[in-house]
Amino acid sequence: MPGYWQLSAGVRDAMTLTLTRTPGSGFTVEPMRAGELARRSGTTIRALRYYESVGLVVPRRLANGYREYDPIAERLVVQIRELTALGLSVEETRPFVESIAAGADESDVRAAALETYRSAIAGLQTRIGQLTAQRDALEARLALASTVVDFGDLVGRELPDEQVFATNGDAVNYRHLGPGRTILFIYPLTGRHGVDLRDGLLEIPGARAPEQVRWFRDHHGELLTAGAARVFGLSAQSAGYQQELAHQLCLQYPLIPDPRLTLAAALGLPTHTAAGRTFYRRLTLVVTGGVVEHVFHPIPAPPTHANEVLRWLHRTAPGRPSARGSRIRATTRAKRNE
Repeated sequence: MPGYWQLSAGVRDAMTLTLTRTPGSGFTVEPMRAGELARRSGTTIRALRYYESVGLVVPRRLANGYREYDPIAERLVVQIRELTALGLSVEETRPFVESIAAGADESDVRAAALETYRSAIAGLQTRIGQLTAQRDALEARLALASTVVDFGDLVGRELPDEQVFATNGDAVNYRHLGPGRTILFIYPLTGRHGVDLRDGLLEIPGARAPEQVRWFRDHHGELLTAGAARVFGLSAQSAGYQQELAHQLCLQYPLIPDPRLTLAAALGLPTHTAAGRTFYRRLTLVVTGGVVEHVFHPIPAPPTHANEVLRWLHRTAPGRPSARGSRIRATTRAKRNE
């Protein structure tokens, strides 16, 4: 039976709502049963039971055991649902719910919410970092499990007789890189300093930071001492982009822009498509006399890959050439003499 009610809120450890009947107050309250509240707020009775168990929306118990909710419960439930849809946990909605239940106006609710928003954003950033690391690890395992390049065939193949211009302005011919071993590390792309990559490009593992480029820079002298005659970095990004990166990072070695993916077409190197563009996957070639001597792929830890190359150079230093490399060079020379 309808009556006159005055709504009051008491917020302790868990919020509770109480209604005191005061005839003549002029404020009519129409309680709702759980089914009606669930329908009007777009939730389920099971969810209402959970909100009740954590003290966010508390009904009155009638003598017959039924639950009744006052009208403000609809606003509280809608608020909880909106915030959880944004990624907040049910517990993180408590400051909002308690402010509304206490009769705070919209400005007070917004003020009370700021810290909760900041905390939720920080939590999301941490989660994003964790998910990004997991994705990168899975990408590396995927590359290992689904490599489409037959690297047994790639080793011993000649690089194309193609001339390109490196970031230092020198003309470079893949077939004639120079005497001795050349380390040619190939990477997808790097983000421009202070500029976010477009959506889709972030799907490429390690796209934001040029860790691999930096580590080859930091270990450049050691690579030369270990037996490399020269180092080149190569990606499908434009010459201007590569020049900017080389200048920004003060690289001791040049970068080679290959936007037409010439090397990929000639050797069948693995690529990756994102945001409508095709990029190289990470791999490193050791080239001697214009011929591929060794291939590093996949590269699960780009920042420390230079150390892996160093170890290989030490193991196969002059005087201790790998048997496989010797056979490759002998076979290649025989083919040229045919």
